[in-house]
Amino acid sequence: MTLRTLAESLGLSPTTVSRALNGYGDVAQETRARVQAEARAQGYAPNPRARSLATGRAMAIGHVIPADSRHEIVNPVFADFIAGAGETYAAAGYEIVLSVMPEGDEAEGYRRLARSGRIDGLLLQAPRPADRRIALLAGLGLPFVVHGRASEEAAPYGWLDMDNRRAFARATRHLTGLGHRRIALLNGPEGMDFATRRAAGHAAALTEAGIAPDPALVRHEPMTEFYGYTAARELTGLAAPPTAYLTSSLLIAVGVRRAVEEAGLRLGRDVSLVTHDDGLSYLPNGTPGRPLFTATQAPVREMGREAAAMLLSAIAEPGRPPRTRLIEAEWVEGPSTGAAPR
Repeated sequence: MTLRTLAESLGLSPTTVSRALNGYGDVAQETRARVQAEARAQGYAPNPRARSLATGRAMAIGHVIPADSRHEIVNPVFADFIAGAGETYAAAGYEIVLSVMPEGDEAEGYRRLARSGRIDGLLLQAPRPADRRIALLAGLGLPFVVHGRASEEAAPYGWLDMDNRRAFARATRHLTGLGHRRIALLNGPEGMDFATRRAAGHAAALTEAGIAPDPALVRHEPMTEFYGYTAARELTGLAAPPTAYLTSSLLIAVGVRRAVEEAGLRLGRDVSLVTHDDGLSYLPNGTPGRPLFTATQAPVREMGREAAAMLLSAIAEPGRPPRTRLIEAEWVEGPSTGAAPR
């Protein structure tokens, strides 16, 4: 399939289709999404070598995996996000270059990557509140977009994020509205910006309900099933155990459910649980219309597609101000929550 035949099937001009695939900001988001979806459905793939010769670009996007085991290499969101981004890159004729970056050598590692000429831009993940990589990449002149935000970075930069604070405040309000006053937060790794925002939303909603946040009910660890299981076992053994849990991923929630059931308790009756669900393709929250858990849900694969489109736009129009987008989490009502036990 050629660009012209793709354009004809969509009823658009070849110029519009080309600009949509390459992330130009003058194409409406709905049109760009329609073009990308049709390109995937039709198996359209531009010739990267021809595009590289014509544009003088490497036709490749860099994704960096921090070597620190707390971050992306063990983050289940990474695979689905990359899959979504990869669909957008492929439709525009770009390839992905994955690099493992030792945490102690990050600055020089990014400089080498920028000097190599192997990539045209970079998608940055797992930002910290004060993330030095943002200023570094801006100084190198390499187009980039951040998946997430750095709370303490004042300079403008491109980012795509879910409203973590609002989502976790809403989840906490749901639980306090059911009468729960001892609500445990099993969060992601301490030092990650998303985890900081989630903890802030949780604490704000507790305070709003007249409940003093209890640090003994808060945990920060890499998001695994075993973490959820061991934390819930420990907390269940307290003299005044939590009557509800708020977890940062579906994996943690599965571990909490295992510990609760081992203790002879039932979710939704004896203990309530709200989780954040990134809509992972291989770990769904139940079946359509029958969720396992009450959840705040984000479309992580779609976020990957959108972040990639934002980055292609930054590459195509280098003088354009950085674009940002904040996505609201959806609310999913499941059987894992109920009134606080007396």
